Amino acid sequence: MTDLWPDPADSASLRRDARLAQRLVSLADTLVDDYDVVDLFDRLVASSVELLDVDAAGVLIIDQRGRLQVMASSSEEARVLELLQLQNDEGPCLDCVRTGAPVIAKQLADTSRWPVFARAATSHGYHTVTAIPMRLRSETIGGINLFSTRSQSIDETCLRIAQALADIATIGILQQRSIHRASLLAEQLQAALNTRISIEQAKGVLAERGQISMTAAYQQLRTYARNNNLKLTLVAEAVASGNLPADQVIGMSGPPA
Repeated sequence: MTDLWPDPADSASLRRDARLAQRLVSLADTLVDDYDVVDLFDRLVASSVELLDVDAAGVLIIDQRGRLQVMASSSEEARVLELLQLQNDEGPCLDCVRTGAPVIAKQLADTSRWPVFARAATSHGYHTVTAIPMRLRSETIGGINLFSTRSQSIDETCLRIAQALADIATIGILQQRSIHRASLLAEQLQAALNTRISIEQAKGVLAERGQISMTAAYQQLRTYARNNNLKLTLVAEAVASGNLPADQVIGMSGPPA
């Protein structure tokens, strides 16, 4: 008799495949005009944590002056570690961007390759890091850092999924270069970096007002924007400038999305 019920392992795999398809479609929104590049990178780190066997993710992007900047992170700890890489000019994501190839850092506590970064990462409980390049052919525009508290690095399937997420986000960004001049893309990325300043300011305002963590403040900010069908950038600027009261964001956003 044929078993009509799917194997539980197969069901889990099918569910992840379905979520992956949904996330790829969501990231493909960048192939149309007037997309929010900040939201794109937020979706990228959120999808990475959701679909891969990792605990946190961050994105570094090359700005118009050729310097790496932190564009997005799934947690405040990941953001701090990304900044630390830039400040000390060492870390797996920097090597990944420079070479255009994935970098898998196993057993950080035992590595001497990035001493400052390794100490900081392990102090936050992360034992392995995988860096995935954001590239199309020979052009690399940044990289994704995947942090894990487990001692094993991500498997080959997760590595391929991570690269697929990075590739479609990269294609979406570079697609704009074929539509607009390269200078406009550089201006767009720079504007996104400037917007990050407003987001960090807004997070600080909400965290202080609500006596919550920076991570929780960011979740409240995102939820308010989505619940009200507003761009995250506009909400952040309004909070940072005082035009949108912090109490209204914290009180009306509801549970984090």
